[in-house]
Amino acid sequence: MRIDVLSVMPQYLKSPLENGIVRIAKEKGLLEVVVHNLHDYGLGKYRQVDDAPFGGGAGMVLKPEPIFACVEKLKRERDYDEVIFLTPDGEKFAQPLANELSLKKNLMLLCGHYKGVDERVRETLVTKEVSIGDYVLSGGELPALVLIDAVARLIPGAINDSESALLDSFQTGLLDCAHYTRPAEFRGMKVPDILLSGHHAKIREWQLQNAIERTQKRRPDLLKAWEAANHAKERQTSNAKTAT
Repeated sequence: MRIDVLSVMPQYLKSPLENGIVRIAKEKGLLEVVVHNLHDYGLGKYRQVDDAPFGGGAGMVLKPEPIFACVEKLKRERDYDEVIFLTPDGEKFAQPLANELSLKKNLMLLCGHYKGVDERVRETLVTKEVSIGDYVLSGGELPALVLIDAVARLIPGAINDSESALLDSFQTGLLDCAHYTRPAEFRGMKVPDILLSGHHAKIREWQLQNAIERTQKRRPDLLKAWEAANHAKERQTSNAKTAT
């Protein structure tokens, strides 16, 4: 997979892209991340990339010319599955979208800044708009890093234990269950006996029940969606059996 990131603050992205799962995926040849400085496409002697908004108001807006120039250059070199603009008013980023994007070959991420980008960029170049939450950041660099990390860990081979990624919170629709490691007792606090039993079927039952309880307590909205999905699956199975 290749991910191209367009930013007016490329230095902001450097360290996170050289560490953790992203670094491992890059070293294994599974992921390539290329950061492009929009100032390289800026206008005039000072490489201008922003200007005041028409109609007045505070803040600055990223100009269309540098973005169009960069995007069109990259598109002449390869086809992109998605051109994603990171913005607070985009689609809420969640695990299903991370799963979907991890199957793509080429992604382009556009990091907004200041008051955002000229609307003509969004109307013409962008294929998907993504938000990591209902709050405003100073730029799209952090959201881009969140998306890259979430996607990179799903690429087969990026994590040595691929099953681990498939059992993370949200993959099943529930939050993850509680986890313990050695020692079995620490300062009087004991690991649940069932996890020490070696009985794998009962351990899985405990993990599911614990995940349900944690989800009910912390994210009841997710539990309702999970229960509805399970009921739908049960109806489909029942209907299939009846049909046969």
